[in-house]
Amino acid sequence: MGPSETDETLESYGADVGARSGLSGVREWIVVEGNRVIVAALLSVVVVALLLVLHELGIVSFVNPNSVTRVASGMIAGTFSLVTLVVSVNQLILSQEFSSAGKARDRFESVVEFRRDVADDAGVPATPATPTGTLELIVESIRHDADDLADAVASHDEEVRETVTRYTNDVQERTERVDEVLDRGTFGSFAAVSAAINYDEAWHLYAATHLRGEYADALSPAATERFDDLIESLELFAVAREQFKTTYLQRELTRFSQLTIYCGVPSILSAILVGLMYADVVGPSVSVAVLPYVAIGLIVVALSPLALLASYILRTATVTRRTASVGPIIPQKDPDEGPFDVTYGEER
Repeated sequence: MGPSETDETLESYGADVGARSGLSGVREWIVVEGNRVIVAALLSVVVVALLLVLHELGIVSFVNPNSVTRVASGMIAGTFSLVTLVVSVNQLILSQEFSSAGKARDRFESVVEFRRDVADDAGVPATPATPTGTLELIVESIRHDADDLADAVASHDEEVRETVTRYTNDVQERTERVDEVLDRGTFGSFAAVSAAINYDEAWHLYAATHLRGEYADALSPAATERFDDLIESLELFAVAREQFKTTYLQRELTRFSQLTIYCGVPSILSAILVGLMYADVVGPSVSVAVLPYVAIGLIVVALSPLALLASYILRTATVTRRTASVGPIIPQKDPDEGPFDVTYGEER
């Protein structure tokens, strides 16, 4: 692998943390980063605006009792179905919390062992109690290990030194971005989760493993040890990210269940009121001048659980897709990208 290949070889193919702008930034805010309740409210505002525009253009009308009552009946049935689905999801989440004493102890011991490994790797008395603090500590360990690796190869030949230094520079740049996001976030905000899932530790882990094997004969024992330390820190970050993501999504889905129940009752009542407004044999019981606006308002309230569902599913589905694999398996990377090609028996 020559120096001309280095830029392409060591480029991270993951999300570029903190580098979004324009339409990409707006899309990312709507899909992942924005407060879910605010996103649901914006979706409701869009529905209101759409219905008002269609009404003003004469495309939709609210004077036909039969069509409006059919819509109300559909909304009532849909809301009941949605609430039932949410209850099922909540039961699934709760089932993960129920365990025997043996399983609870195994889970507890695995967490304690992981925290001990993080503390040993970072050289601290104990791992921070908060998940964001744990991630910040591991990120600091990764950056420190990258610095040590760059120093360890300073006296090596030019090809090894330039290649490894460019790799460590990329590691330092991206971990600094993650650290900045973590400093602004808390466990209750999605900023910390977003930073964790967007940091491309899988590529850095893969590149470190490849470089260590590629230059095994040219590396000094100290440089090889620094590679091992960096790989260990990257592996700890991968485990911490999965734990952090799982815990947060449990809280997220539980919150979604609560909000859906809170909105479910007003939603059903609004749909019933829409039908009752048109129940009089002489026509709607509301003045024709304000009838469209009252109907639109009740329809939007009736659709609020659907808006919540859309906003939460957008985030959970995106997080799941971006973290579909654990370790140096990168499904989002094009198989033809990068010159890390290997052939069976190459080292023989």
